Amino acid sequence: MKGVIFDFNGTLFLDHDKHVKAWNQISQLLRHCPITKEELFTKFNGVPNDVIISEMLAGKGTKPQIQKYSALKEEYYRAYCQKDPASFHLINGAYDYFQSLQKRHIPFTIASASIKENIDFFISSFHLDDYFDISKIVYDDGTYQNKVAMFIKAAHNIGVDISDCLIYEDSISGIQSAYEAGCHEIIVIDTAGQKDTYQKLPGVVRVISDLTEVCYDKSDCSQ
Repeated sequence: MKGVIFDFNGTLFLDHDKHVKAWNQISQLLRHCPITKEELFTKFNGVPNDVIISEMLAGKGTKPQIQKYSALKEEYYRAYCQKDPASFHLINGAYDYFQSLQKRHIPFTIASASIKENIDFFISSFHLDDYFDISKIVYDDGTYQNKVAMFIKAAHNIGVDISDCLIYEDSISGIQSAYEAGCHEIIVIDTAGQKDTYQKLPGVVRVISDLTEVCYDKSDCSQ
């Protein structure tokens, strides 16, 4: 392992409930029904907004429609985050793990399906610029076909071949994309209580609860 790539939502920041609430609002607007647990777990988690909205519109949405509802969903999402300050923090062990990687001169970045407005929100709220080279973060700017392309770009940004990267993910689609991109060392943050399912997926080497379980040196970990 020569480099590390983090997914963000559900991996570094446990915000699953906020996304569910926001997507439910969009689903009610577009389909007049809430999303189901099955489609959230198998189709939506870790997938770019335009794909989800297109699915909700049965493939008939126009580009302006998709952009409109994507932006609206994220407005709802950020509002839910701010209304719940008790959970508005990075996963336990995150900052210690970042420092541990820095000590060992191991490059790391983020590959997220979030849009720029959310990434800016996270950078400001969690002081990510203290640890990450912001210019190397990969997010949904509309140019990536899928998360596979995002992971490949993220590896390129930190100057490490994707086959030499460790990727942290939390969703089935994200895990599959990481593996398809060429990463065979994937650690899953089990926020969905699906450990048995995750362990069977190609490339998954470990399933954990938070980053206190993976610090290289326990003396680095205060949490």
